[in-house]
Amino acid sequence: MASVVKFNVLTVPEGAGATLEERFAKRAGLVEGQPGFEEFMLLRPAEGTDRYIVYTRWKDEESFQNWLQSRSFQHGHAQAAAESGQAGHGHGQGGPAATGSELWGFEVVQHVTAGP
Repeated sequence: MASVVKFNVLTVPEGAGATLEERFAKRAGLVEGQPGFEEFMLLRPAEGTDRYIVYTRWKDEESFQNWLQSRSFQHGHAQAAAESGQAGHGHGQGGPAATGSELWGFEVVQHVTAGP
């Protein structure tokens, strides 16, 4: 079975990137212990866009769905919302660090890494 990759594409207004990055840094460790979790990256836009990408790779779709229902996921989003002074996701819809969010999902069909 192929891994599943999820991209959470966040639209971030000018000047709010540092806030978003800080909120994710404070949540470090919440996803790493989840069953089926394989990899995480927060990608900062380098040119031509205001969209950050949150990349996660999972053993399978069930593992990702279980993460969405987990206490760690709920805690991380509640913490971000509290820090933003908003209800909902502090780094997604409704919070000041991002003005929009899209979730894209893919199955990994080829994966190449650098050799030793």
